[in-house]
Amino acid sequence: MAKCGVCFRHCDIKEGQLGFCGGRTVADGRVTAYNYGRISSIALDPIEKKPLKRFFPGSMILSVGSFGCNLRCPFCQNSEISWSEQAIRYAKSADIISPESLTELAESARTKGNIGLAYTYNEPLIGYEFVRDTAVLARQKGLKNIMVTNGTAELSVLEELRSCIDAMNIDLKGFTDRYYSDVLGGDRHQVMAFIEEAVKTCHIELTALIVPGENDSEDEIRSMSRWISRLKNPDGSGVPLHITRFFPRFHMQDREATDVSRIYRLADIAREALEYVYTGNC
Repeated sequence: MAKCGVCFRHCDIKEGQLGFCGGRTVADGRVTAYNYGRISSIALDPIEKKPLKRFFPGSMILSVGSFGCNLRCPFCQNSEISWSEQAIRYAKSADIISPESLTELAESARTKGNIGLAYTYNEPLIGYEFVRDTAVLARQKGLKNIMVTNGTAELSVLEELRSCIDAMNIDLKGFTDRYYSDVLGGDRHQVMAFIEEAVKTCHIELTALIVPGENDSEDEIRSMSRWISRLKNPDGSGVPLHITRFFPRFHMQDREATDVSRIYRLADIAREALEYVYTGNC
């Protein structure tokens, strides 16, 4: 048995078994990424879809995902590769690609406007070794590296990626411990610490998915925005916040989609403290 050090869970994993996230295992007494190079999804996307509004707008980015996640969001939009029964099947059948091959694929997509790689769809930090190894090669080829992440990781993981990631969109899913712990199965303070350190390293944008009755109060968005306002990207600009609309998905189909007017109202609240606020899924 060995202890994983990726996130706050610090799973004790038995030889050959998987941790809580489904993406890490123990081999020869050492914790390693079981999902290393196991690709479930790949697509050439507009960079705004990540979403990133203030990092090379108008560009395309080759987006790639594996499987597994260390949160348990009941509304997950990628449940088939995160923590559903389908995700387990993906783990056994996903195509394996090397960092070298993925970098070559990204290079070949330059003719279609591609500027690099986005590690996304599932939670990339639980397989940070593959992200790191690929990102180093991609950077050597002049390609950009982007992560779309829930930010639930120890700072030691961020340190492994510090020199090779150019931008991140990080989910700041709410601003109460109750919501993070009881609904998402996460740790808000670990995410905040990750954001505070990541913003010293690369361009950061944040996303808050607004779920009716959970994280949609004006007071919560006001507190969140005031905290974000203290952060600055490396170029001195403020950190953008994307406020996005919830739709019933996965295990959370017991409520309606977030009212569009509510999204616009919360965006106006956020603008009291922030220069860059964007709405999504509206």
